[in-house]
Amino acid sequence: MIDSLAGRSAPRRAGLRIPAGRGCTLVGVRLHLITVGDPKLAYARAGWDEYEKRLRRYHKVQVTRVSGRSQALESEAVRRAAGKAPLVLLDPRGQQFTSEALSAYLDAQALGGVGELAFAIGGPDGHTDELRASAHALWSLGRLTLPHDLAMVVLAEALYRASTISAGEPYHRG
Repeated sequence: MIDSLAGRSAPRRAGLRIPAGRGCTLVGVRLHLITVGDPKLAYARAGWDEYEKRLRRYHKVQVTRVSGRSQALESEAVRRAAGKAPLVLLDPRGQQFTSEALSAYLDAQALGGVGELAFAIGGPDGHTDELRASAHALWSLGRLTLPHDLAMVVLAEALYRASTISAGEPYHRG
Protein backbone atom coordinates (compact mmCIF):
# COMPACT_ATOMS: atom_id res chain seq x y z
CA MET A 1 0.00 0.00 0.00
CA ILE A 2 1.25 3.51 -0.69
CA ASP A 3 1.06 6.47 1.66
CA SER A 4 -0.01 8.68 -1.25
CA LEU A 5 1.11 12.01 0.19
CA ALA A 6 4.47 10.85 1.46
CA GLY A 7 5.10 8.63 -1.57
CA ARG A 8 6.51 5.79 0.54
CA SER A 9 5.56 2.17 0.37
CA ALA A 10 4.08 0.87 3.59
CA PRO A 11 3.89 -2.75 4.72
CA ARG A 12 0.55 -4.33 3.86
CA ARG A 13 -0.07 -5.53 7.39
CA ALA A 14 0.91 -2.28 9.08
CA GLY A 15 -2.69 -1.11 9.02
CA LEU A 16 -4.35 1.70 7.17
CA ARG A 17 -2.05 4.56 6.19
CA ILE A 18 -3.80 7.88 6.52
CA PRO A 19 -2.42 10.87 4.63
CA ALA A 20 -1.58 13.94 6.71
CA GLY A 21 -4.03 16.73 5.97
CA ARG A 22 -7.35 16.33 4.22
CA GLY A 23 -7.42 18.36 1.05
CA CYS A 24 -9.43 15.93 -1.08
CA THR A 25 -13.14 15.28 -1.02
CA LEU A 26 -13.42 12.22 -3.20
CA VAL A 27 -16.22 9.77 -2.81
CA GLY A 28 -17.39 7.04 -5.11
CA VAL A 29 -15.19 4.05 -4.34
CA ARG A 30 -17.33 0.94 -4.63
CA LEU A 31 -17.83 -0.55 -1.18
CA HIS A 32 -18.29 -4.30 -0.87
CA LEU A 33 -19.61 -5.19 2.58
CA ILE A 34 -19.10 -8.85 3.43
CA THR A 35 -20.66 -10.35 6.53
CA VAL A 36 -20.99 -13.82 7.95
CA GLY A 37 -24.75 -14.17 8.03
CA ASP A 38 -27.58 -11.65 8.16
CA PRO A 39 -28.47 -9.37 11.06
CA LYS A 40 -30.85 -11.40 13.20
CA LEU A 41 -32.26 -8.82 15.63
CA ALA A 42 -34.91 -6.34 14.50
CA TYR A 43 -32.94 -3.27 15.63
CA ALA A 44 -29.90 -4.44 13.66
CA ARG A 45 -31.87 -5.18 10.50
CA ALA A 46 -33.46 -1.72 10.69
CA GLY A 47 -30.14 0.01 11.39
CA TRP A 48 -28.31 -1.89 8.67
CA ASP A 49 -31.02 -1.15 6.12
CA GLU A 50 -31.08 2.55 7.02
CA TYR A 51 -27.32 3.12 6.82
CA GLU A 52 -26.89 0.95 3.76
CA LYS A 53 -29.54 3.05 2.01
CA ARG A 54 -27.83 6.29 3.10
CA LEU A 55 -24.41 4.99 2.06
CA ARG A 56 -25.71 4.36 -1.46
CA ARG A 57 -25.95 8.14 -1.96
CA TYR A 58 -22.14 8.26 -2.00
CA HIS A 59 -20.96 4.87 -3.21
CA LYS A 60 -21.99 1.86 -5.19
CA VAL A 61 -22.58 -0.70 -2.46
CA GLN A 62 -22.52 -4.46 -2.78
CA VAL A 63 -23.50 -6.64 0.16
CA THR A 64 -22.48 -10.29 0.30
CA ARG A 65 -23.56 -12.64 3.07
CA VAL A 66 -21.35 -15.69 3.46
CA SER A 67 -21.60 -18.73 5.67
CA GLY A 68 -19.46 -21.60 6.76
CA ARG A 69 -19.44 -24.32 9.35
CA SER A 70 -16.04 -23.33 10.67
CA GLN A 71 -13.76 -20.33 10.96
CA ALA A 72 -11.67 -21.67 8.07
CA LEU A 73 -14.67 -22.07 5.76
CA GLU A 74 -15.99 -18.61 6.68
CA SER A 75 -12.61 -17.02 5.99
CA GLU A 76 -12.32 -18.80 2.65
CA ALA A 77 -15.82 -17.60 1.72
CA VAL A 78 -14.81 -14.03 2.64
CA ARG A 79 -11.67 -14.30 0.50
CA ARG A 80 -13.67 -15.58 -2.49
CA ALA A 81 -16.33 -12.88 -2.07
CA ALA A 82 -13.75 -10.08 -1.98
CA GLY A 83 -12.16 -11.25 -5.21
CA LYS A 84 -9.37 -8.87 -6.25
CA ALA A 85 -10.61 -5.91 -4.19
CA PRO A 86 -8.35 -4.78 -1.33
CA LEU A 87 -9.78 -6.50 1.75
CA VAL A 88 -10.17 -4.61 5.02
CA LEU A 89 -10.95 -7.00 7.86
CA LEU A 90 -12.76 -5.83 10.95
CA ASP A 91 -10.65 -7.35 13.65
CA PRO A 92 -9.82 -6.46 17.27
CA ARG A 93 -6.10 -6.62 16.38
CA GLY A 94 -6.53 -3.84 13.85
CA GLN A 95 -5.97 -0.13 14.01
CA GLN A 96 -8.65 2.16 15.44
CA PHE A 97 -9.65 5.33 13.60
CA THR A 98 -11.51 8.52 14.14
CA SER A 99 -14.29 9.29 11.70
CA GLU A 100 -12.07 11.90 10.07
CA ALA A 101 -9.24 9.40 9.63
CA LEU A 102 -11.60 6.88 8.03
CA SER A 103 -12.83 9.61 5.69
CA ALA A 104 -9.22 10.45 4.77
CA TYR A 105 -8.52 6.75 4.14
CA LEU A 106 -11.47 6.42 1.76
CA ASP A 107 -10.38 9.62 -0.01
CA ALA A 108 -6.80 8.36 -0.31
CA GLN A 109 -7.97 5.06 -1.77
CA ALA A 110 -10.11 6.88 -4.35
CA LEU A 111 -7.26 9.26 -5.17
CA GLY A 112 -4.93 6.29 -5.54
CA GLY A 113 -7.22 4.71 -8.12
CA VAL A 114 -8.74 1.96 -5.98
CA GLY A 115 -12.11 1.28 -7.54
CA GLU A 116 -13.45 -1.09 -4.91
CA LEU A 117 -12.79 -1.82 -1.25
CA ALA A 118 -14.11 -4.90 0.52
CA PHE A 119 -14.87 -4.70 4.25
CA ALA A 120 -15.50 -7.98 6.07
CA ILE A 121 -16.94 -8.84 9.46
CA GLY A 122 -16.13 -12.38 10.51
CA GLY A 123 -18.18 -14.91 12.36
CA PRO A 124 -18.17 -15.68 16.09
CA ASP A 125 -14.55 -16.87 16.01
CA GLY A 126 -13.32 -14.02 13.81
CA HIS A 127 -10.98 -14.41 10.86
CA THR A 128 -8.24 -16.97 10.41
CA ASP A 129 -4.60 -15.94 10.81
CA GLU A 130 -4.09 -16.76 7.13
CA LEU A 131 -6.83 -14.35 6.03
CA ARG A 132 -5.50 -11.66 8.38
CA ALA A 133 -2.01 -12.06 6.89
CA SER A 134 -3.32 -11.60 3.35
CA ALA A 135 -5.61 -8.65 4.13
CA HIS A 136 -4.94 -5.15 2.83
CA ALA A 137 -5.61 -3.80 6.33
CA LEU A 138 -7.09 -4.66 9.73
CA TRP A 139 -9.56 -2.21 11.27
CA SER A 140 -10.74 -2.38 14.87
CA LEU A 141 -14.03 -0.78 15.85
CA GLY A 142 -12.74 -0.54 19.41
CA ARG A 143 -11.53 -2.58 22.32
CA LEU A 144 -15.01 -3.77 23.27
CA THR A 145 -16.33 -7.03 21.92
CA LEU A 146 -19.48 -6.25 19.94
CA PRO A 147 -22.21 -8.69 19.02
CA HIS A 148 -22.16 -9.46 15.30
CA ASP A 149 -25.44 -7.63 14.65
CA LEU A 150 -24.23 -4.46 16.35
CA ALA A 151 -20.86 -4.57 14.58
CA MET A 152 -22.72 -4.66 11.26
CA VAL A 153 -24.65 -1.50 12.13
CA VAL A 154 -21.52 0.26 13.42
CA LEU A 155 -19.65 -0.60 10.19
CA ALA A 156 -22.40 0.79 7.96
CA GLU A 157 -22.80 3.95 10.05
CA ALA A 158 -19.04 4.57 10.24
CA LEU A 159 -18.69 4.32 6.47
CA TYR A 160 -21.69 6.60 5.99
CA ARG A 161 -20.30 9.16 8.45
CA ALA A 162 -16.89 9.09 6.73
CA SER A 163 -18.58 9.61 3.38
CA THR A 164 -20.48 12.67 4.63
CA ILE A 165 -17.23 14.11 5.97
CA SER A 166 -15.60 13.64 2.56
CA ALA A 167 -18.57 15.29 0.90
CA GLY A 168 -18.44 18.24 3.31
CA GLU A 169 -21.92 17.58 4.62
CA PRO A 170 -23.00 18.47 8.16
CA TYR A 171 -23.90 14.99 9.50
CA HIS A 172 -20.65 14.74 11.50
CA ARG A 173 -20.18 17.44 14.08
CA GLY A 174 -16.58 16.45 14.92
